[in-house]
Amino acid sequence: MSPTLIAISMFVVMLLMMAARLPLAAAMGVAGLLGFALLAGLDPLLSALKGTTMARLSVYELSIIPLFLLMGQLTVKSGLSASLFRAITTCVGHLKGGLAFASVLSCAAFGAICGSSVATAATVTQVAFPEMKAHGYPDRLSTATLASGEQNIAKLFVAAIVPAMIAIAGYLLVIAILVRRPDAAVPLHPKAGWRARRQALRSIWPLMSIFLAVFGGIYFGIITPTEAAAVGVAGSGLAGLTHGTLGRHEIAAAVLATAETTAMIFFIFLGADLMNAGLALTQLPANIAQWIGAQTIAPLWILFGVLGLYLLLSSVMDELSMVILTIPVVYPIIMGLDLWGLNPQDQAIWFGILILMVVQFGLVAPPVGLNVMIVNSLAKPCSISETYRGVLPFLLTDLLRIIALIFFPVLSLWLVRAVYPTIG
Repeated sequence: MSPTLIAISMFVVMLLMMAARLPLAAAMGVAGLLGFALLAGLDPLLSALKGTTMARLSVYELSIIPLFLLMGQLTVKSGLSASLFRAITTCVGHLKGGLAFASVLSCAAFGAICGSSVATAATVTQVAFPEMKAHGYPDRLSTATLASGEQNIAKLFVAAIVPAMIAIAGYLLVIAILVRRPDAAVPLHPKAGWRARRQALRSIWPLMSIFLAVFGGIYFGIITPTEAAAVGVAGSGLAGLTHGTLGRHEIAAAVLATAETTAMIFFIFLGADLMNAGLALTQLPANIAQWIGAQTIAPLWILFGVLGLYLLLSSVMDELSMVILTIPVVYPIIMGLDLWGLNPQDQAIWFGILILMVVQFGLVAPPVGLNVMIVNSLAKPCSISETYRGVLPFLLTDLLRIIALIFFPVLSLWLVRAVYPTIG
């Protein structure tokens, strides 16, 4: 069997196992093990398996994952995320569509701290949807806003801020248009007084302090991301203990949830490592990159093809697995293209932002849309078809933003260059 045929067989085995609803980590791992064994034999496979596992689990930088997850869990269990939504509601809730505005802004703020788009959608939905439902908001607008509104500002740190701000502005504009339609039937929320606003804003100062300490420290080079995550955990725990909202049971639940999610993520890492090791032996990624480099296709069309692939995969895979699995194949292809005259470092940052935005688009777009499914499962009895119809205007703004980022890389890069002038 030729290496190319083995590579294709690996993908077929992985997809069949996924269709059988086996865990994705197992699907990638088994496919990778079979491909590696066919190409190199059993003894090299056992040696590689030992080395791959040790290499993955001993990476110090990956300690940031459980730390940021625990920080997010502690903010949820201590009620800080709920106080965030209430505080924003006191400021904008009285506007036409104000609760929807508050949901988008809460998703943006909590997503910057939480580090997971799916977790953000689930957390804010549990807080915001009952409020919107109680005040007579249509299910379509409520669930569509919550499914579309999460934007993880901190994923690529400085480079993601401007695209995330554009996303938030686009979503707020869509809500402002939708609530003014004659058939919107969106009620007004009572306007909060200044005293209520001050009290609500005071309740979130611990969360804002944690945000400033963590991401301010990272942006200005005061502390490393791992150290910042540790600061965030300590701050979240201290805030919950000080306010009496974080007890022994809440801490235990937060630690358990963090352990479960961390284990899942690291198994996905291992599965992807095995899959990528098998693919590397087939030389398929290198052959594809070489073949594309020999073509006369315009680099922009190749970029569109790669982004289309991510959009397709995002309907069947979670974002982490998709990126880990595809980057070893896709990254050399993109870095071999001459796109807008960017230097390699700028091009890598810009492409990372594009992947992030396209994957987020796929998490909301029909026919699957993982965020839509999460929100809809928490927002019963709203039908999922209503949510799908509701997200379409938001997806339009996403599409326009992606197009703008493709043709104007400066939107992703100018703030990076301003904060780190030695880059580029």
